[in-house]
Amino acid sequence: MLQLTNITTIEATLEVVTGLRIGAGDNEMHIGGVDNTVIKHPLTGSPYIPGSSLKGKMRSLLEWRSGAVKENALTASDYQTATEAQKPEIKRILQLFGVSGDAGEASKPFTPSRLSFWDCALDPEWEKSVRNNNQLLTEVKSENVINRISGVAEHPRNTERVPAGARFVFKLSIKQLADDEKSKEENEAENKALLDTVLQGLKLVEHDSLGGSGSRGYGKVKFTKIKIGEKYVCEKQWEKFPAFPTEQSKSRLDDLFQQAS
Repeated sequence: MLQLTNITTIEATLEVVTGLRIGAGDNEMHIGGVDNTVIKHPLTGSPYIPGSSLKGKMRSLLEWRSGAVKENALTASDYQTATEAQKPEIKRILQLFGVSGDAGEASKPFTPSRLSFWDCALDPEWEKSVRNNNQLLTEVKSENVINRISGVAEHPRNTERVPAGARFVFKLSIKQLADDEKSKEENEAENKALLDTVLQGLKLVEHDSLGGSGSRGYGKVKFTKIKIGEKYVCEKQWEKFPAFPTEQSKSRLDDLFQQAS
């Protein structure tokens, strides 16, 4: 039997390093308008980052890292058929992000899902400063296709992005569960390993990109002012935190709270 023993929050400032585009799914295009708009709050008109975008990106990168990635999200049956080397990481992914409820008995080791993501609103101070200076919260980037033979620019399009320098309020929570069939030490080790995996996932997002057109330089982000529970992470230690830990460079959670020498 599982018991919920704690809920740990991770809060941070998500800083946009290069223009970020998470599309709004426009159903129509206006003459002279922007072809690809970003998603915005329906009442304020301010851009935001859906929690689902962060969750999907982090899960995808962790599944790629596991070596067991498939077209669709990994399932309980994928865990059963994985190699012994892949199983520990796949298990942590499924515990964090969950599995389909129709998996039956096979889903029990991975339920309930531990992670919950918040939508990321613009940092209030950053948004206020932009509005007070009569500036826009988004930018429009013009793009085209270059004909390889003639060298002529063709098919112009305008793409809306959140500009570099924008700041968002990031938050997620991790449920800590205790299994009465395991010792206290085993439960603590498992919860610590899951937290470690989440932080590695955030570092993977930093190394890759968020939103669309990442291969063209869009969507580079970084996490700053990270707070785990009531403790702030040392920025210099976070810079060194490994997304791909090895025996020689294992990630150590305790090190994140120490000032770098």
